[in-house]
Amino acid sequence: MTEGNFVDYTKIYVSSGKGGKGSTHLHREKFIEKGGPDGGDGGRGGHVYLVGNKSLWTLFYLKFARHVKAGHGGDGGGDRSTGADGEDKYIEVPLGTVVRDKETNEVMFEITEHGEKKIVALGGKGGLGNWHFRSSTNQTPRYAQPGLPAEEKDIVLELKVLADVGLVGFPNAGKSTLLSVLTSAKPKIADYPFTTLKPNLGIVAYRDYQSFVIADIPGIIEGAAEGKGLGHYFLRHIERNSVLLFLVPADAADIRKEYDILLDELRRYNPEILDKERLIVISKSDMLDDELKAEMKKHLDVAFKGIPYMMISSVAQQGLVELKDTLWKMLNEGEEKV
Repeated sequence: MTEGNFVDYTKIYVSSGKGGKGSTHLHREKFIEKGGPDGGDGGRGGHVYLVGNKSLWTLFYLKFARHVKAGHGGDGGGDRSTGADGEDKYIEVPLGTVVRDKETNEVMFEITEHGEKKIVALGGKGGLGNWHFRSSTNQTPRYAQPGLPAEEKDIVLELKVLADVGLVGFPNAGKSTLLSVLTSAKPKIADYPFTTLKPNLGIVAYRDYQSFVIADIPGIIEGAAEGKGLGHYFLRHIERNSVLLFLVPADAADIRKEYDILLDELRRYNPEILDKERLIVISKSDMLDDELKAEMKKHLDVAFKGIPYMMISSVAQQGLVELKDTLWKMLNEGEEKV
Protein backbone atom coordinates (compact mmCIF):
# COMPACT_ATOMS: atom_id res chain seq x y z
CA MET A 1 0.00 0.00 0.00
CA THR A 2 1.43 3.37 -0.96
CA GLU A 3 1.44 6.15 1.61
CA GLY A 4 -1.08 8.18 -0.38
CA ASN A 5 -3.55 5.30 -0.34
CA PHE A 6 -3.69 5.15 3.45
CA VAL A 7 -6.84 6.95 4.56
CA ASP A 8 -7.86 6.74 8.23
CA TYR A 9 -10.55 9.43 8.37
CA THR A 10 -13.52 10.12 6.11
CA LYS A 11 -17.07 11.49 6.20
CA ILE A 12 -19.95 9.89 4.33
CA TYR A 13 -23.69 10.45 3.98
CA VAL A 14 -25.89 7.37 4.46
CA SER A 15 -29.59 6.97 3.81
CA SER A 16 -31.75 3.93 4.45
CA GLY A 17 -34.79 3.16 2.30
CA LYS A 18 -38.28 4.38 3.19
CA GLY A 19 -40.98 1.82 3.93
CA GLY A 20 -43.53 0.95 1.24
CA LYS A 21 -47.18 2.06 1.50
CA GLY A 22 -49.87 -0.34 2.64
CA SER A 23 -52.51 -1.14 0.01
CA THR A 24 -56.19 -0.07 0.16
CA HIS A 25 -57.22 -2.78 -2.32
CA LEU A 26 -60.70 -4.33 -2.10
CA HIS A 27 -61.14 -7.90 -3.21
CA ARG A 28 -63.05 -8.30 -6.47
CA GLU A 29 -63.81 -11.60 -8.16
CA LYS A 30 -66.44 -13.05 -10.47
CA PHE A 31 -69.65 -13.71 -8.49
CA ILE A 32 -68.10 -11.90 -5.48
CA GLU A 33 -69.04 -8.25 -5.76
CA LYS A 34 -67.96 -7.11 -2.32
CA GLY A 35 -65.13 -9.34 -1.16
CA GLY A 36 -63.88 -6.93 1.46
CA PRO A 37 -60.43 -5.50 2.06
CA ASP A 38 -57.38 -7.50 1.04
CA GLY A 39 -54.67 -4.82 0.82
CA GLY A 40 -51.20 -6.11 1.68
CA ASP A 41 -48.47 -4.45 3.74
CA GLY A 42 -45.66 -2.35 2.34
CA GLY A 43 -42.14 -3.78 2.35
CA ARG A 44 -39.52 -2.41 4.71
CA GLY A 45 -36.88 -0.01 3.45
CA GLY A 46 -33.34 -1.26 3.03
CA HIS A 47 -30.85 -0.96 5.91
CA VAL A 48 -27.32 0.42 5.60
CA TYR A 49 -24.80 -1.87 7.31
CA LEU A 50 -21.15 -1.51 8.23
CA VAL A 51 -19.26 -4.81 8.03
CA GLY A 52 -15.78 -5.58 9.39
CA ASN A 53 -13.27 -6.95 6.88
CA LYS A 54 -9.87 -8.10 8.15
CA SER A 55 -8.40 -7.83 4.64
CA LEU A 56 -8.83 -4.04 4.59
CA TRP A 57 -6.26 -1.69 6.13
CA THR A 58 -7.55 1.68 4.93
CA LEU A 59 -10.72 3.68 4.28
CA PHE A 60 -9.28 4.74 0.92
CA TYR A 61 -12.05 3.35 -1.31
CA LEU A 62 -14.71 5.28 0.62
CA LYS A 63 -13.18 8.52 -0.67
CA PHE A 64 -15.04 7.75 -3.89
CA ALA A 65 -18.35 6.63 -2.30
CA ARG A 66 -19.40 9.59 -0.16
CA HIS A 67 -23.15 8.89 -0.61
CA VAL A 68 -24.60 5.47 0.22
CA LYS A 69 -28.35 4.93 -0.22
CA ALA A 70 -30.35 1.76 0.39
CA GLY A 71 -33.41 0.80 -1.68
CA HIS A 72 -37.00 1.81 -0.85
CA GLY A 73 -39.57 -0.78 0.19
CA GLY A 74 -42.20 -1.78 -2.37
CA ASP A 75 -45.87 -0.89 -1.91
CA GLY A 76 -48.35 -3.54 -0.79
CA GLY A 77 -50.69 -5.12 -3.34
CA GLY A 78 -54.04 -6.88 -3.56
CA ASP A 79 -54.73 -10.37 -2.28
CA ARG A 80 -52.76 -9.44 0.86
CA SER A 81 -49.45 -9.48 -1.02
CA THR A 82 -46.61 -7.75 0.81
CA GLY A 83 -44.34 -5.32 -1.03
CA ALA A 84 -40.73 -6.28 -1.64
CA ASP A 85 -38.15 -5.21 0.93
CA GLY A 86 -35.73 -2.51 -0.18
CA GLU A 87 -32.19 -3.52 -1.11
CA ASP A 88 -29.76 -3.42 1.84
CA LYS A 89 -26.41 -1.69 1.40
CA TYR A 90 -23.19 -3.01 2.95
CA ILE A 91 -20.13 -0.84 3.59
CA GLU A 92 -16.99 -2.88 4.32
CA VAL A 93 -14.51 -1.25 6.71
CA PRO A 94 -11.19 -2.26 8.29
CA LEU A 95 -11.12 -3.66 11.81
CA GLY A 96 -10.63 -0.86 14.32
CA THR A 97 -13.06 1.53 12.64
CA VAL A 98 -14.89 3.91 14.98
CA VAL A 99 -18.21 5.34 13.76
CA ARG A 100 -19.31 8.78 14.97
CA ASP A 101 -22.41 10.87 14.37
CA LYS A 102 -21.16 13.99 12.58
CA GLU A 103 -23.78 16.24 14.22
CA THR A 104 -23.12 15.26 17.85
CA ASN A 105 -19.63 13.72 17.50
CA GLU A 106 -20.88 10.85 19.69
CA VAL A 107 -19.43 7.38 19.10
CA MET A 108 -22.18 5.16 17.69
CA PHE A 109 -20.20 1.92 17.70
CA GLU A 110 -16.87 0.32 16.78
CA ILE A 111 -16.08 -2.50 14.38
CA THR A 112 -13.35 -4.75 15.80
CA GLU A 113 -14.09 -8.28 14.48
CA HIS A 114 -14.10 -9.82 11.02
CA GLY A 115 -17.66 -10.25 9.75
CA GLU A 116 -19.11 -8.05 12.52
CA LYS A 117 -22.20 -6.34 11.10
CA LYS A 118 -23.88 -3.22 12.51
CA ILE A 119 -26.81 -1.17 11.19
CA VAL A 120 -25.84 2.47 10.75
CA ALA A 121 -29.14 3.59 9.14
CA LEU A 122 -32.36 1.66 9.83
CA GLY A 123 -34.78 1.11 6.96
CA GLY A 124 -38.31 2.48 7.38
CA LYS A 125 -40.99 0.00 8.37
CA GLY A 126 -43.59 -0.78 5.74
CA GLY A 127 -47.16 0.49 6.29
CA LEU A 128 -50.03 -1.89 7.11
CA GLY A 129 -52.61 -2.62 4.41
CA ASN A 130 -56.34 -2.08 4.90
CA TRP A 131 -56.76 -5.78 5.68
CA HIS A 132 -55.55 -5.01 9.24
CA PHE A 133 -58.19 -2.32 9.84
CA ARG A 134 -61.37 -4.29 9.09
CA SER A 135 -63.84 -4.59 11.96
CA SER A 136 -67.46 -5.44 12.59
CA THR A 137 -68.38 -1.79 12.31
CA ASN A 138 -66.10 -0.96 9.39
CA GLN A 139 -65.99 -3.91 7.04
CA THR A 140 -64.51 -2.06 4.07
CA PRO A 141 -61.82 0.29 5.38
CA ARG A 142 -60.47 2.41 2.55
CA TYR A 143 -57.32 3.54 4.25
CA ALA A 144 -53.90 2.03 4.95
CA GLN A 145 -50.70 3.17 6.61
CA PRO A 146 -47.95 4.98 4.75
CA GLY A 147 -44.45 3.53 5.21
CA LEU A 148 -42.09 5.07 7.75
CA PRO A 149 -39.56 7.54 6.31
CA ALA A 150 -35.92 6.75 5.57
CA GLU A 151 -33.21 7.49 8.11
CA GLU A 152 -30.56 9.91 6.89
CA LYS A 153 -27.36 10.88 8.64
CA ASP A 154 -23.84 12.08 8.11
CA ILE A 155 -21.29 9.84 9.78
CA VAL A 156 -17.57 10.04 10.42
CA LEU A 157 -15.43 6.93 10.01
CA GLU A 158 -12.21 7.00 11.99
CA LEU A 159 -9.70 4.17 11.74
CA LYS A 160 -7.61 3.27 14.78
CA VAL A 161 -4.92 0.88 13.60
CA LEU A 162 -5.13 -2.58 15.18
CA ALA A 163 -1.54 -3.63 15.90
CA ASP A 164 0.09 -5.59 18.72
CA VAL A 165 3.06 -3.25 19.06
CA GLY A 166 3.15 0.50 18.44
CA LEU A 167 6.44 2.30 17.74
CA VAL A 168 6.55 5.62 19.60
CA GLY A 169 9.31 8.18 19.16
CA PHE A 170 10.35 11.59 17.94
CA PRO A 171 10.68 12.20 14.20
CA ASN A 172 13.86 10.68 12.77
CA ALA A 173 14.30 8.27 15.71
CA GLY A 174 14.67 5.30 13.34
CA LYS A 175 11.19 3.81 13.61
CA SER A 176 10.74 3.23 9.87
CA THR A 177 14.20 1.63 9.62
CA LEU A 178 13.40 -0.72 12.50
CA LEU A 179 10.08 -1.67 10.91
CA SER A 180 11.80 -2.41 7.59
CA VAL A 181 14.33 -4.82 9.15
CA LEU A 182 11.86 -6.57 11.48
CA THR A 183 9.19 -7.06 8.80
CA SER A 184 8.79 -7.11 5.03
CA ALA A 185 7.15 -3.67 5.10
CA LYS A 186 8.71 -1.02 2.86
CA PRO A 187 8.15 2.33 4.62
CA LYS A 188 9.63 5.54 3.26
CA ILE A 189 13.03 6.11 4.90
CA ALA A 190 15.07 9.31 4.75
CA ASP A 191 17.36 11.34 6.99
CA TYR A 192 14.93 14.12 7.85
CA PRO A 193 12.02 14.59 10.30
CA PHE A 194 8.47 13.52 9.43
CA THR A 195 9.45 11.05 6.74
CA THR A 196 6.48 8.99 7.91
CA LEU A 197 3.20 10.86 7.45
CA LYS A 198 0.86 7.86 7.74
CA PRO A 199 1.00 4.75 9.97
CA ASN A 200 2.85 1.81 8.44
CA LEU A 201 2.05 -1.77 9.40
CA GLY A 202 4.30 -4.80 9.22
CA ILE A 203 4.04 -8.44 10.27
CA VAL A 204 6.95 -9.76 12.32
CA ALA A 205 7.62 -13.44 11.58
CA TYR A 206 8.44 -15.29 14.80
CA ARG A 207 9.37 -18.86 15.67
CA ASP A 208 7.12 -21.82 14.78
CA TYR A 209 5.28 -19.84 12.08
CA GLN A 210 3.88 -17.44 14.65
CA SER A 211 3.70 -13.69 14.08
CA PHE A 212 2.62 -10.36 15.49
CA VAL A 213 1.79 -6.96 13.98
CA ILE A 214 3.88 -3.86 14.56
CA ALA A 215 2.89 -0.30 13.60
CA ASP A 216 5.23 2.59 12.84
CA ILE A 217 3.30 5.65 14.03
CA PRO A 218 4.27 9.13 12.75
CA GLY A 219 6.68 10.92 15.08
CA ILE A 220 5.64 12.90 18.14
CA ILE A 221 6.68 16.48 18.81
CA GLU A 222 6.13 18.48 21.98
CA GLY A 223 2.55 19.74 21.99
CA ALA A 224 1.20 16.83 19.93
CA ALA A 225 -1.57 16.26 22.50
CA GLU A 226 -2.84 19.76 21.69
CA GLY A 227 -2.78 18.99 17.99
CA LYS A 228 0.63 20.43 17.07
CA GLY A 229 2.54 18.76 14.24
CA LEU A 230 0.61 15.64 13.27
CA GLY A 231 -1.11 15.82 16.69
CA HIS A 232 -4.34 13.88 17.08
CA TYR A 233 -3.95 12.61 13.53
CA PHE A 234 -1.63 9.85 14.75
CA LEU A 235 -2.18 9.67 18.53
CA ARG A 236 -5.48 7.78 18.17
CA HIS A 237 -3.65 4.86 16.53
CA ILE A 238 -1.68 4.21 19.74
CA GLU A 239 -4.90 3.51 21.69
CA ARG A 240 -5.27 0.06 20.07
CA ASN A 241 -1.72 -1.23 20.65
CA SER A 242 -1.06 -3.84 23.34
CA VAL A 243 2.59 -2.89 23.84
CA LEU A 244 4.25 0.49 23.33
CA LEU A 245 7.84 0.45 22.11
CA PHE A 246 9.52 3.78 22.89
CA LEU A 247 12.38 4.32 20.44
CA VAL A 248 15.07 6.82 21.45
CA PRO A 249 18.30 7.23 19.42
CA ALA A 250 21.61 6.68 21.19
CA ASP A 251 22.84 10.11 20.02
CA ALA A 252 19.98 11.95 21.78
CA ALA A 253 21.12 14.79 24.03
CA ASP A 254 19.17 13.38 27.02
CA ILE A 255 17.60 9.93 26.57
CA ARG A 256 15.56 10.05 29.78
CA LYS A 257 14.23 13.52 28.96
CA GLU A 258 13.10 12.41 25.47
CA TYR A 259 11.28 9.44 27.03
CA ASP A 260 9.60 11.70 29.61
CA ILE A 261 8.39 14.10 26.89
CA LEU A 262 6.95 11.22 24.85
CA LEU A 263 5.25 9.83 27.96
CA ASP A 264 3.84 13.24 28.88
CA GLU A 265 2.30 13.71 25.41
CA LEU A 266 0.56 10.34 25.70
CA ARG A 267 -0.62 11.16 29.23
CA ARG A 268 -2.13 14.46 28.13
CA TYR A 269 -3.87 12.87 25.15
CA ASN A 270 -5.31 9.88 27.03
CA PRO A 271 -4.06 8.81 30.50
CA GLU A 272 -5.36 5.27 29.95
CA ILE A 273 -2.63 4.71 27.34
CA LEU A 274 -0.08 4.63 30.16
CA ASP A 275 -1.64 1.42 31.48
CA LYS A 276 -0.16 -0.43 28.52
CA GLU A 277 3.07 -2.41 28.72
CA ARG A 278 6.15 -0.41 27.74
CA LEU A 279 9.61 -1.19 26.42
CA ILE A 280 12.34 1.40 25.88
CA VAL A 281 14.65 0.68 22.95
CA ILE A 282 17.83 2.68 22.36
CA SER A 283 18.39 2.70 18.59
CA LYS A 284 21.51 3.49 16.54
CA SER A 285 23.71 1.83 19.19
CA ASP A 286 26.21 0.80 16.47
CA MET A 287 27.48 4.39 16.76
CA LEU A 288 28.87 3.52 20.21
CA ASP A 289 32.01 1.54 20.97
CA ASP A 290 32.08 -1.01 23.80
CA GLU A 291 33.38 1.53 26.32
CA LEU A 292 30.64 4.05 25.55
CA LYS A 293 27.98 1.30 25.68
CA ALA A 294 29.15 0.21 29.13
CA GLU A 295 29.12 3.81 30.32
CA MET A 296 25.67 4.40 28.87
CA LYS A 297 24.26 1.23 30.49
CA LYS A 298 25.40 2.45 33.91
CA HIS A 299 23.59 5.72 33.30
CA LEU A 300 20.45 4.01 31.92
CA ASP A 301 20.26 1.56 34.83
CA VAL A 302 19.80 4.56 37.10
CA ALA A 303 17.64 6.63 34.74
CA PHE A 304 15.26 3.77 33.90
CA LYS A 305 15.19 1.95 37.22
CA GLY A 306 12.37 -0.62 37.08
CA ILE A 307 11.60 0.11 33.41
CA PRO A 308 12.78 -2.49 30.86
CA TYR A 309 15.14 -1.17 28.19
CA MET A 310 17.49 -2.60 25.58
CA MET A 311 20.00 -1.37 22.99
CA ILE A 312 19.76 -2.26 19.32
CA SER A 313 20.99 -1.26 15.89
CA SER A 314 18.64 -1.71 12.93
CA VAL A 315 21.37 -0.98 10.36
CA ALA A 316 23.96 -3.31 11.93
CA GLN A 317 21.26 -5.92 12.80
CA GLN A 318 22.29 -5.93 16.46
CA GLY A 319 19.89 -7.04 19.21
CA LEU A 320 16.95 -7.68 16.87
CA VAL A 321 16.45 -11.34 17.86
CA GLU A 322 16.43 -10.37 21.54
CA LEU A 323 13.96 -7.58 20.73
CA LYS A 324 11.56 -10.01 19.03
CA ASP A 325 11.83 -12.43 21.98
CA THR A 326 11.11 -9.65 24.48
CA LEU A 327 8.11 -8.33 22.53
CA TRP A 328 6.68 -11.83 22.07
CA LYS A 329 7.00 -12.52 25.79
CA MET A 330 5.31 -9.21 26.69
CA LEU A 331 2.43 -9.86 24.27
CA ASN A 332 1.82 -13.39 25.55
CA GLU A 333 2.08 -12.42 29.21
CA GLY A 334 -0.46 -9.66 28.54
CA GLU A 335 -2.89 -12.17 27.01
CA GLU A 336 -2.52 -14.52 29.98
CA LYS A 337 -3.33 -11.67 32.40
CA VAL A 338 -6.44 -10.80 30.43
